[in-house]
Amino acid sequence: MNVRAAIIACLLPLTAFAQGFAGLGTTAEGFSVPAPDPAFDFPADHGPHPDYRIEWWYLTANLTGPDDTPYGLQWTLFRSALAPEAGAGWTAPQLWMGHAAVTTPTDHYVSERLARGGIGQAGVVAEPFEAWIDDWALSGDWDRMQMRASGPAFAYDMTLQAEGPLVFHGDSGYSVKSAAGQASYYYSQPFFAIDGVLQLPDGPVPVTGNAWLDREWSSQPLANNQTGWDWFSLSFDDGAKLMGFRLQQTDGAHFTSATWITPDGVTTAYGDGALQAVPLQENADGAPVHWQVTLPEKEVNVTVTALNDTAWMTTSVPYWEGPVQVTGSHSGVGYLEMTGYD
Repeated sequence: MNVRAAIIACLLPLTAFAQGFAGLGTTAEGFSVPAPDPAFDFPADHGPHPDYRIEWWYLTANLTGPDDTPYGLQWTLFRSALAPEAGAGWTAPQLWMGHAAVTTPTDHYVSERLARGGIGQAGVVAEPFEAWIDDWALSGDWDRMQMRASGPAFAYDMTLQAEGPLVFHGDSGYSVKSAAGQASYYYSQPFFAIDGVLQLPDGPVPVTGNAWLDREWSSQPLANNQTGWDWFSLSFDDGAKLMGFRLQQTDGAHFTSATWITPDGVTTAYGDGALQAVPLQENADGAPVHWQVTLPEKEVNVTVTALNDTAWMTTSVPYWEGPVQVTGSHSGVGYLEMTGYD
């Protein structure tokens, strides 16, 4: 999201890492910062932006097996810069982290990869597009892509086909994250159709569904009084979509933002206060896995329920991420990411 996956905090300098997710509110002297009225340049902007401190390529998917069993899938590559200058080989200041997961109604399989930039172990090339870390890869032309990853108890090999346009969040891709004005550049491809095979302990499962790919980069995406977030990507049965996030503040208040996406990709941005996300039920670890989400301007009033309450990403910095089911004024599926509850 988005602010999302700024989980990359675990790869920031130790002064930020010591603060956990709040480290994303530390200053980033020497790095570029997002500015209003962005002018995106494609395909170059699908690639890395090393003059910014943090960046990610973040894909989630809602899938269905032959017997209608629901599944969730995640593939993420994070880039973090230790310094704003260039470098080569082992002197390159880029650090990379990959997360992959598969969620079923009863299990959640997770794997993590870490790499140093400049030595070929991980990276991103804009054209032809390829993002990789070790043998995990996401590649193609953004209309049709291939994706693979594996862990000790799972693997997947997927094909993605875009069925709609890129969408830009906030003000034409300039996504404000706080009342103080922290921001990121943020766009998505939320219209991927996806199919392939999950390799699980009980055997292979052919699956189909829809996927949502987020692209975001910044240098200081949170304010120094923000500690975590709740992020929703919801795909409704009528073809409309909703991205929304709620950023947690130390005073107990929240900063919100949302993007309404029509079935043909027309967007409407909503600033702080338009979206309401209220926790209804927590899991055994204290993370809210059942929510009421409303966007009155679009007559959205839905309940969002986790497919699997225990979908913790047991990675360097733990967080909760998993597929959700949507009921109420709109029905559908989606993904929920939560930080600040561990």
